[in-house]
Amino acid sequence: MAVRRRVVVSGRVQGVGFRAAVSRHARTRGVAGWVRNLPTGQVEAVFEGDEAAVEGMIRFCGDGPRGAQVEGLDVVDEPPVGETGFSA
Repeated sequence: MAVRRRVVVSGRVQGVGFRAAVSRHARTRGVAGWVRNLPTGQVEAVFEGDEAAVEGMIRFCGDGPRGAQVEGLDVVDEPPVGETGFSA
């Protein structure tokens, strides 16, 4: 059963390869969705897929790639919409 979660990551998360790392991580785990920078300096992502894989993506966002300093992570459940593929 698919789940969908929207994540907003705060801290030093732009200019450190965060979106690229999230995109690679999602594709290798078969998670659909997207990731983008926000004008506030945060990164927003939507993950849809198997619950364990989506939870793994949320944990990854909580740590971030090398060079990132994650200070906050807001997660909201949303109804799945049938996302396919992952875009950055």
